Amino acid sequence: MAGTGTAMAFGARRLHSLARAGLMLLLIGLAHRPVHADALAALNAFVRDARTGSAEFTQSVTSPDGAKRRTSSGTFEFSRPNRFRFSYTKPFEQLIVADGQRLWIYDPDLNQVVSRKQSTALAATPAALLAGTQLERDFNLSNEPTREGLEWVRAVPKQTEGGFESLRIGFRNGELAAVEILDNLGQRSLLQFRAVKLNTPLSADRMVFTVPRGADVIQQ
Repeated sequence: MAGTGTAMAFGARRLHSLARAGLMLLLIGLAHRPVHADALAALNAFVRDARTGSAEFTQSVTSPDGAKRRTSSGTFEFSRPNRFRFSYTKPFEQLIVADGQRLWIYDPDLNQVVSRKQSTALAATPAALLAGTQLERDFNLSNEPTREGLEWVRAVPKQTEGGFESLRIGFRNGELAAVEILDNLGQRSLLQFRAVKLNTPLSADRMVFTVPRGADVIQQ
């Protein structure tokens, strides 16, 4: 029974991790922009201009009934195309690394690693928003009214396989401030950012994952 409980806990964390990874890839390039007339122009500028970046984040996940379920925080770093390091530090540690070929998810508490082909793991997720320059091909994009001091872009996927209903990206004074995802079950995830740095040099080994000694590795 103990083994079954551990497996179930790991499975639940893994599902959340894949969603986080998809979101992380979405964030690649969304860190800073020159002032534009609207948020949609800002989104296009992000995708075009950002090559590397880093930030701190706080994530709040709210259930469909409006009750806050959990809050987490950590840091992320990215290097386009499609390489990132997503480190959760609270309330428990978890590391997600995409090296351009494979996605690695490490859970220190369970001492387990899941490795998946990156293109498969991140298919049909919010990451598709940054798959290319033709954003309108995969999403219906629109500006939304300013709220809470932020300019917002709303992105609705044209295909339904991605597991989310809509996504909003918020900007404040030319800088990424928030990303909000509403999934198909009505759960809402809000990430808020601070200390955003764009196009600063990053060591290549930050985007390489080394399996810790003694960790169980699951290849998928």
